[in-house]
Formats: sequence, structure tokens, C-alpha cells
Amino acid sequence: MRTIDLFAGCGGMTKGFNNAGFETVAAFEFWDVAVECYAQNYLHPVLQKDLSETSKVIPLIKSFNPEVIIGGPPCQDFSHAGKRIEADRANLTMSFAQIIDSIKPKAFVMENVDRIIDSYTYAKARETYKNAGYGLTALVFDASLCGIPQKRKRFFCIGVINEFDGFLKKSLIDKLSSIPTTLKDYFSTALDFEHYYRHPRNYSRRAVFSINEPSPTIRGVNRPVPKGYPGHPNDTAQLTGDIRCLTTLERALIQTFPADYKWTGSKTDMEQMIGNAVPVKLAEYVATNLKNHLDSNTNIFSNETSFLKWLVLTKGYNIRSARDVSSRIRRAIQIHPICDNLAYYIFKLEQAKDFAVLSSSVRSQIKKALLLNAEFSLAS
Repeated sequence: MRTIDLFAGCGGMTKGFNNAGFETVAAFEFWDVAVECYAQNYLHPVLQKDLSETSKVIPLIKSFNPEVIIGGPPCQDFSHAGKRIEADRANLTMSFAQIIDSIKPKAFVMENVDRIIDSYTYAKARETYKNAGYGLTALVFDASLCGIPQKRKRFFCIGVINEFDGFLKKSLIDKLSSIPTTLKDYFSTALDFEHYYRHPRNYSRRAVFSINEPSPTIRGVNRPVPKGYPGHPNDTAQLTGDIRCLTTLERALIQTFPADYKWTGSKTDMEQMIGNAVPVKLAEYVATNLKNHLDSNTNIFSNETSFLKWLVLTKGYNIRSARDVSSRIRRAIQIHPICDNLAYYIFKLEQAKDFAVLSSSVRSQIKKALLLNAEFSLAS
């Protein structure tokens, strides 16, 4: 599916979605250093644009005919390390929402720090997505449970047009590992050390970690081992001359970038890009689940546009109500694969546990939606 990556950074989301089978056709990023790094790794265009100027960039984005839009608006104003206020950078989250609302791709994925889920800005963005007709799945992931050797919590909001809320939640949660991925799990025997130093934000936190646990969150700075570090009770070893901080490339590998990924700019720039990036395998985890969902619905409800028009023009539904009908049919398909015999299908649906736990009104609404679609099929 034709995909565009907004706020693309150095390309972690792009790489993950490409690995899952999406076709990235363009990327947008404002930081010149990240644009240069991105361009070294992909053949499609990367455009240096200020995405806060939505009226200017929307026609350009639309010209690529995207079916899917992904992106991680800058998150410092929501992050644990930032001032925790919602200011200019938080407004970029609304810019992303406004772009989605204007272009209306089939699906979108927005990534951010976990703190955004309780923010006023996300509440406004969510309202924008719902008014545009998207069903949403919003989850916070611990990357170490998705095959990434890093204890990193990230928020994803996944939207598909005319879907029901929570449409992808079960699939995403069911595939999570119950055991965190450690550095040793991921790199096997490739590492030549047992313990390493990660500079804490303050000395009340530990700084020496073991390869037998996930890495702490890879941040945008990578400070060397200081003189006079006092140690911490939870350090996995005493700090000796043999214990070092991670190299820039090792940090990129922990972010699950491939070893041959090309890095440009100064060492400080590279560290910042790596720390800001979405782990490739985390993006791939989300993308694979989304693609499986989209592929499973292909041709099952392929006349959806005509059905929506029929509901509006023949049955007198407004657009939002028509989309709700469509969403209920998709919800039924999620619970049990559809078949041609409607009576038998409803019978099978009623035997499904996921259908039985729904309220009686929701079950009634789903069956009414299926009957409407059957009536439309006969009339077509």
C-alpha cells in the first residue's frame, strides 16, 4: 500500500513499515541533518518541509496519493525528559491530525511517547480522527515485549476509515511476548561485554546494566563514563576500567536498525537521530498487524463505497451514521469470517465468545447492519 512517512526523522518508521510489506513513496522531515541521513538510505523522495504549515503541505502530500500515512510528531513537550508542558511541538500533533482529516487515507499510524495518552492535545487529535470517520486502536507498548532488546514505552494510535474502535487491539496484544527481550537474547554471542554504563539523568538512578536484561531507553545523548561516579545499589556490577558506555553503532543496533544503515552528520547529530527514532522492529510489529488486518478485509467488503452511498441516498442515513453501519459489519468480520449465507453467518456469529460478551444493543446493531448490507446486495 502506498505509504507516506511524516516527521520521518532518520527513517525508523519507514524501515519497519517497508519490512512489513508497505510501499513508502515519500517522506517529510524538517531537520536538515535527518533529511540527509534519510536520503542516504532510501530511493524515494524525502522533502524538507515544515509540517506545521498544513495549508502548504497538504496539496503536496496529497499529490503522492497515499493510502496510508504514518508519523511521529516531535514529542519533547510530552516526554519524561522535557518540561511536560503542551506548547509548540505539541501543536505538531494537531498538524498531523489535520493532515489526516484533509487527505483521509485508508489508514494512519501516529507514534509518540507514552505520556501523550493523557494530554489535552491527544484528546483534540482523537476528536479530529473520530469526526473524520476513523475507528481507532490506541495502545502503549513496552518495546521489550515486541522483540526489541530495550525497555522503551511508546504510544501508537492506529486508525482505519470506517472501522470500530479497538479493531486491532486483540491482535496486537495476543502477539506480545510474556518475557522481555534481553540484549543477550537479541545479539546472542555477538557482544564482547557483560556489563555497560548508561549515564543516568541523576545519580539517584543506577548506571551499570547487564546484557541479561533489556537496555534502558536509548536517549538522544550518550555521555561517557565520568570520573567519580559513586555507584548505585542496583548496579549490576561495580564500575571498573573495563566497563564502558555503548558506542553509537551499538545504540543504533539496540534501536534495531540494520548494521548497514548509513549514518551522517556529527557524532552528536547521530546520537540525537538514533535516540529520537522509532525502533525499527517496533514499527514493524505494528505494521505487520495492521497489514494483516487490511489484507484480511480485502474483497470481503470491497463495495463499501457504493454501500455507503446507498445508505445515504436510498435509506436516508447521514454520512456518520452510514459509517457506523459499515463499522459494525467490519466488527462482525473481525469476530468471525463472513460467508455468503447470511442466516448461517449470523448463527455462527452468535456462537462466538467475542460476540456473546457484547451488549445486547451492540449485537442488535451488528445484525441490523448485516441485514442492511444483504438488502443492498440484492438491490445492486
